[in-house]
Amino acid sequence: MTEAVDLKKMYWHSRRGMLELDLILVPFAENILPSFSESERGEYARLLAEEDQDIFQWLVLKAPAPEKSLQIMVDKILAAS
Repeated sequence: MTEAVDLKKMYWHSRRGMLELDLILVPFAENILPSFSESERGEYARLLAEEDQDIFQWLVLKAPAPEKSLQIMVDKILAAS
């Protein structure tokens, strides 16, 4: 699979259907994700596999992510917002 296809899939999966998440994740996927390494993209994909409510709680700092690697990705998303 090519890098462009992978990025398009991650962009598509960043569209969650929950407006609050879409407003954070879609611009992040468009603007920041292309500059990420393959391992960082893997962590972002892991984040996207989580439930919307959990991701939302982490992004609004109501709760920490359960794993350090996921929290690092949440921090990167928040820093880019």
